[in-house]
Amino acid sequence: MAKSYGEVRALDGVDLTAPTGTVLGLLGPNGAGKTTAVRILTTLLPADGGSARVAGLDVATEAPKLRGRIGLAGQYAAVDENLTGFENLQMVGRLYHLPKGEPKARAAELLERFDLADAGGRLVRTYSGGMRRRLDLAAALVARPPVLFLDEPTTGLDPRSRIGLWETIEGRVAEGTTVLLTTQYLDEADRLADRISVIDHGRVIAEGSADELKDQVGGESLEVTLEAAAEADAAIAALAEVAAARPQLDGVVLTVPVAERKGTIALAVERLNAAGVGIDDISMRRPTLDDVFLKLTGHAAEDPEAEDE
Repeated sequence: MAKSYGEVRALDGVDLTAPTGTVLGLLGPNGAGKTTAVRILTTLLPADGGSARVAGLDVATEAPKLRGRIGLAGQYAAVDENLTGFENLQMVGRLYHLPKGEPKARAAELLERFDLADAGGRLVRTYSGGMRRRLDLAAALVARPPVLFLDEPTTGLDPRSRIGLWETIEGRVAEGTTVLLTTQYLDEADRLADRISVIDHGRVIAEGSADELKDQVGGESLEVTLEAAAEADAAIAALAEVAAARPQLDGVVLTVPVAERKGTIALAVERLNAAGVGIDDISMRRPTLDDVFLKLTGHAAEDPEAEDE
């Protein structure tokens, strides 16, 4: 896919693949092209070049048919504040031309599933942000779409609401739904995504499972918190036997890349004690998606509250 806005190349030949019943996570800094990709794949925006198929349908030539087979929950809850939660879901069912009686039954079913049954008769303007998010996701599922697009669905939610939404997404995937998820919450991608594509400046710069991406950063490290930074040289010398690469010191925290996990902590403690080096803490640390993001893009993940495009 390719898309430009004047001189700005929003997408520059992005290739994405998501097998049925899996979650494809799309990571990238603000302006990387994530939302542009979602808009093209959901028929809301024409591409300038390339082609794309969703649920076996061409997004350009079979758009009307495709819209009946996908669900979309964007960064902001697209619900009518002047209707009740029940009325919102019932209206979506009618727009999808569900058989007579099914919009009402489906609305009641989804309100129950998303823990909104008690609030179903209230106007949406009285809902909290988390409730609106859940209602928005429920609306995206009214027609039981085989493919679901979630564009930063948990932005602005409190931790409890985020976890609840994660569990809902996992439930849908377990039932066979395919999900494309854009997010700047790296823990969200780590938990939900089967595969991850990292986008920067409109291009895919890395892809793989979370574990595969972490392996690109390097193996595990021994993290030692020293009692005093002045003991760093002695600690580095004592840990030469376990170090697979040059250790890095940040204040009193010494990070030592290691080749072998098994028995490393015990050996390190023995060597440090023998050298008379005092330590406050010691642990093994595996690279995180934050480390991957930093290495690939040159900076940490940005504020998820900021605009994407």
